[in-house]
Amino acid sequence: MSEKSAQKKKYIVETARDVFIEKGYKNVTMKDIVDACGISRGGLYLYFSGTDELFLEVLKMESEEADDVFAGKVGQDAAPSDILALFLKEQKRELLRKRNNLTMAVYEYFFQNKPPRKDHPLKQQFDTAVKMIERLIEAGTEAGEFYCEDARGAARNIMYVLEGLKIAAQTRGITEEMIDREVLYIMQGLVIEEG
Repeated sequence: MSEKSAQKKKYIVETARDVFIEKGYKNVTMKDIVDACGISRGGLYLYFSGTDELFLEVLKMESEEADDVFAGKVGQDAAPSDILALFLKEQKRELLRKRNNLTMAVYEYFFQNKPPRKDHPLKQQFDTAVKMIERLIEAGTEAGEFYCEDARGAARNIMYVLEGLKIAAQTRGITEEMIDREVLYIMQGLVIEEG
């Protein structure tokens, strides 16, 4: 793909992200994307065959951007507890974002399109986060920052709590205090008390 084509595709994906945020997943048509991008229908179909394919590309872009932001904030000599705290802080920031959030569109997409379990993008994202958190907990335990007999179970639990908070944020709303309480509870379960 030429540089110009790559830039055009990136522009379409970034613009489509805004449309999915505004309308959700199920209400977006290719015409909506065409109108938002200011390109011809044929021009859009050169890159994407439909909203499903385009939405998955938006999710891929979101995941890559989140990884880049997180990696950019983690210092070379950061302690596992600092990295976990930063991860939880980023999750909190996402939970509190009322706008510019794809959560509803993501749930709509996956309720409407049930992909096979083994290559389910949400499952892959969840499993990747569990592995990262598990490694942090293990490293923190080795360093004497954490006490945890089941790092994988603790990591899964953290991700289930975060998933529950995402749903709560979309359905009944959550406050910063609610998130802080859950994060504090998570950290209290891991951190070794001094004294």
